[in-house]
Amino acid sequence: MGRSFLAPEACNCSAPDTGNMEVLLKHGTTEQQLQYLVPLLEGRIRSCFLMTEPDVASSDALNIQTKLTKVIAEDGSSVQYVLNGRKWWSTGAMDPRCEVALVLAKMDYYKLPLDSQATSASNHNGHTVVIVPMKHAGVKLIRPLTVLGFDDAPSGHAEVELSDVVLDESALVIGEGSGFLIAQSRLGPGRIHHCMRAVGLAARCYELMLQRSMTRQAFGKALCDHGGCQDMIADSAADIEASRLLTLNCAAAIDELGSHGARDKIAMIKVSVPQMTLRVVDRAVQVFGGAGLGNDFPLARALAGLRALRIADGPDAVHRRTVARLELKKAIKRSKL
Repeated sequence: MGRSFLAPEACNCSAPDTGNMEVLLKHGTTEQQLQYLVPLLEGRIRSCFLMTEPDVASSDALNIQTKLTKVIAEDGSSVQYVLNGRKWWSTGAMDPRCEVALVLAKMDYYKLPLDSQATSASNHNGHTVVIVPMKHAGVKLIRPLTVLGFDDAPSGHAEVELSDVVLDESALVIGEGSGFLIAQSRLGPGRIHHCMRAVGLAARCYELMLQRSMTRQAFGKALCDHGGCQDMIADSAADIEASRLLTLNCAAAIDELGSHGARDKIAMIKVSVPQMTLRVVDRAVQVFGGAGLGNDFPLARALAGLRALRIADGPDAVHRRTVARLELKKAIKRSKL
């Protein structure tokens, strides 16, 4: 799938739509599924997921500042939610076909009566995911963003302003305080999708490197006959195979244990696979020389995408932290046996 930049969309298996479809399938109401899931599955619309924010370190989701204010009518007859905040790196938001956004926001109960504010949750129960139509008057696309110079059109990444977006209870996914549960159920499988595509992309760049090394000559012989180039070929073959097997092992663990039970393996591949595949593409660029830096070949775009993947869906440091904590927990459990 990752071998072609067009394949994920052609097969309706591109981010962030796959993750959003999983959320709606697992947690959406019948009405939400009919309104958004069905057209997404049919490829008639696109979607985005708004989580990352420009003003805070969003790798710690507790820092999220976008607020979802709950407002109850004085007579108690109705409940509304008002969404305010700013998001960025909202993949897919620039696509003219993008009609819906799933937004992670922090619950705000300050407009409730004092005796009701006790319901205000904190920490991991204080966030909620809401469904927001992109055509809402309070949704504004501030600017498109580029990844190391690439705009990823037509999908594109955007900075998005949410200003007094009024919603009703039907916009909530599951309910108040379920944001972390939903985000993790979405991001776990999404990370393995990223790694699967990364392996395919690295394999394509590796094949291009092999072809280039056999057809270009320097210092009287083909590049592939030089020891340094052979080292790069061997290291790249090993990196691709290791990435493929780690990803396959993780997929098997998810099938057997579910995404929660396979958290350690998901975190491992999210650290290891982008790094190994990035090394493969970097070696391919080196073999191509100046040609590898331009747009005549897919190497530069691949390099930018894989470098971004070390940050997208959680930076390396966060996943290393997860792996270390789970490994220590296993070690403590073994020591008590």
